[in-house]
Parts: sequence; C-alpha cells; structure tokens
Amino acid sequence: MKLIVESSKPARAAAAYIRMSVFVLERGIAFTDEFDDKDSDSMVYAVLFDGKLPAATCRFETYDKHTLKIGRVATLKESRGHGYGRKVVSALEEKAKKMGFTHSLIHSEMDAINFYKRLGYEITSDVFYEDGVPCVVVEKDL
Repeated sequence: MKLIVESSKPARAAAAYIRMSVFVLERGIAFTDEFDDKDSDSMVYAVLFDGKLPAATCRFETYDKHTLKIGRVATLKESRGHGYGRKVVSALEEKAKKMGFTHSLIHSEMDAINFYKRLGYEITSDVFYEDGVPCVVVEKDL
C-alpha cells in the first residue's frame, strides 16, 4: 500500500483513472459532469495504491477558511471492502487539520451515507441532485 496526498500530475492521472472507472463507466455519469474545472494542476488528490494499481481516491477542496470539502470519493469495484475509501478520506481530513481547518463536508450520494456515518459524518441537508444523482450534505467537525 502506498498513499499519496499531492497535486502532482501522476496523482491527478491516477485519480482520473479511478473516477473514470467508477463514475463514468460503472455508474454512467456523463464524462463532462465528472471532470470539471476544479480538476486543475493545483488540485490536491489523495490516492491509495494497491501495489502499482491506483485503488481509491478523493480530492481536497476549500469550502471556506474553516471548512474542507472532500469530493469525488471513489474506490475501484475490485478494491472495495478493504477500508481504502476510509484511508483516503482520513488522509485529507488530516491534511486539513494541519492547515487549520476545523470542519469537513461532503456531498454524499444516497447509497454512500452509511459509509460516511461510520466515519463520523452526519446528514445536514435535504436531498438534492448533483450530476443527476440524489445526494445529501454530510458534515463533521475535525
């Protein structure tokens, strides 16, 4: 296992590979919805590698001066059930704490709510649609 948290081109490429596999090919989300203007050379990604294969990822967004917004959390289908998603989310939470952030929020798809609840997040919104998928906001203090 190797976990990286950085804004390098290799991290971005590995994150894109996972997101393409999970969101576009597996879930059917439009390519143009999944890959947005936030995917820039300065975006920080957490990527967990299982050997040479990137297995899980998420990205670090600043919501406000105190709040981290974790986005695009994804684990390859064959890598699920090993805690990889928890590891990448935790890595961004730790980075945020070191930067002085005190709060975290995520736009959770409905089928991922229990995953985030196990990580200490609570639902704080009504259902809304993002990229055609029903979601809620989940939040926690860091």
